[in-house]
Amino acid sequence: MSRIAPVRFDKRLAVVIPSYKVTDHVLGVIEAIGPEVQAIYVIDDCCPDGSGTLVEQRCTDPRVTVIRHEQNKGVGGAVMTGYTAAIAAGADVIVKLDGDGQMNPALIETIARPVLEGHADYAKGNRFHSLWNVRQMPRVRLWGNAALSFLTKLSSGYWRVFDPTNGYTAIHAKAAQALEFRNISERYFFETDMLINLGNARAVVADVPMEAVYGDETSNLHIRNVLGQFFTKHMRELAKRIFYTYFLRDFNLASAQLLLGLILLAFGGVFGAIEWYISISTGAPASTGTVMLAVLPIILGFQLFLNFLALDMSNEPRTPIQPAPSLAELLASAAPQPARPGTAER
Repeated sequence: MSRIAPVRFDKRLAVVIPSYKVTDHVLGVIEAIGPEVQAIYVIDDCCPDGSGTLVEQRCTDPRVTVIRHEQNKGVGGAVMTGYTAAIAAGADVIVKLDGDGQMNPALIETIARPVLEGHADYAKGNRFHSLWNVRQMPRVRLWGNAALSFLTKLSSGYWRVFDPTNGYTAIHAKAAQALEFRNISERYFFETDMLINLGNARAVVADVPMEAVYGDETSNLHIRNVLGQFFTKHMRELAKRIFYTYFLRDFNLASAQLLLGLILLAFGGVFGAIEWYISISTGAPASTGTVMLAVLPIILGFQLFLNFLALDMSNEPRTPIQPAPSLAELLASAAPQPARPGTAER
């Protein structure tokens, strides 16, 4: 069995590692990063354990640059600091890798491949692809991520994307530059907010199957504590996306179906509730015509709303905003590739 050939496109690959209370794992994570990566940025997010100092003192990898925050900005703030530094240094694709050991550095090239090959602007891991891996996931994380995945589908418009809180990601520099970092949450909503803002920029997003590693690390995110906060933010972002996409930027068949469907649903619901109250108060049963006048708008409105959802699901971005690969890159990727040491066919 032969291994998939490595990507040969001449693109500079950088890794950003947000570091906060990860001194037990960060050195091992850096050591496991392969030669396909040209630059590594460790962002010490005002870590009380001195992650940045530890890396500077004990890591000899010349690719590593340590950047410190004077104040804690959260994982999102650390990642965006890394994005800014990597883009300024000329990186084409930037991978975000946690320093707690949950993400296998051997998967960097796998996660980045859709972006490196020009198929997507942003790629992220999906831990739900493997049933075996789902069984290993703590139950609270499993159900919390499932709920957040559905909310993210609604608010971002990426109906084919799952596991939105997965932080193992790769982004093309052009896609990162198309985002307004000041509008992206710096805390636990960061990964989801990235998808929402990428949707606004009409970037192509790809899911990459992966397996997570659960060891002795502890997560700072408690899903039960943030689920209500996430729900409120998702509903607000959903309203903004619908307004921007179907009424401000364009007005099409989906817009008309949503508008008419909501009007019919509202009319049928309000009229039916009023007639039901009158019937209960007077003891006189409502006529067949009255019942139908309430039921038909609800049925038609619900059908129009389902049609709108179908059109919305088909409206995912399909053309990457990153520059298309050149002919030379395409020919290089199609050429026979030498096997790496230890990867010969077996």
